Amino acid sequence: MSRKTIPQITAETEKKLVMLTAYDYWTSQLVDQAGTDMILVGDSLGMVIQGNEHTLGVSVEDIIYHTRAVVKGRQNALVVSDMPYMSYHISEQETIQYAGRIIREGGADAVKLEGGKKRVSMIQALLDAEIPVMGHLGLTPQSVNKLGGFKVQGKAPKDRQELKADALALQEAGVFALVLECVPFDLAREITETVDIPTIGIGAGPYCTGQVLVIHDLLGMSFGFKPKFVRPYANFSETGLNAVESFCKAVREGEFPTLAESFGKRTKSNKTTLLYAQK
Repeated sequence: MSRKTIPQITAETEKKLVMLTAYDYWTSQLVDQAGTDMILVGDSLGMVIQGNEHTLGVSVEDIIYHTRAVVKGRQNALVVSDMPYMSYHISEQETIQYAGRIIREGGADAVKLEGGKKRVSMIQALLDAEIPVMGHLGLTPQSVNKLGGFKVQGKAPKDRQELKADALALQEAGVFALVLECVPFDLAREITETVDIPTIGIGAGPYCTGQVLVIHDLLGMSFGFKPKFVRPYANFSETGLNAVESFCKAVREGEFPTLAESFGKRTKSNKTTLLYAQK
């Protein structure tokens, strides 16, 4: 299978698009082999990897570091990396420099940034620099302080009109796709039917062109709160906890390792032992 391209993503009409987050080599391999169309190296890593309450502390260096690992693990999916807070808020020149680093040093295929009409000049500057851009409207986590928390957006008539106007403005600016996060499903449907670019929903109902979830939510890798829009397809937290408890018990009771899991003086082969999994 050939690697996904942006023209392929924008031209897809026969099936829903799938995007999942990944932040490391192993998870990138997992979601890529499962057939996801796009992998998002999200600034959500600030919460699910770094343990913070929000995404605001994630740096460009963090995104580059995790993007490198993800790019090594993917074979087919398009890799989109978030531009973190304050990396596209100051000037067009700085926006291009930071995005260029994410593309050049990290290896991403495109970047994603949050916001509507006020981001148009930054988006156009990036496109002029040949950097593809994905937009993001609705609940924009980098605006958590302004929004007063992680809340559903677009409920009031004025807010609905503003989001629809923002979607059209971003399309006109040239984004190749648009994330719609935590907006009423009927509003997401209106926007999807209005724009000519793919919409990728998260907490935005079933009518978007595609869907995205944080991989930790999908795999049940959380010991705490589960958002309404999340459907876990596994319970890695419970499975992993049981496995680690079993390991601890086996070590303390002297059941691990056995001689079969140990090295002796006599070996049947002179070949180098592979101590860790390799490609």
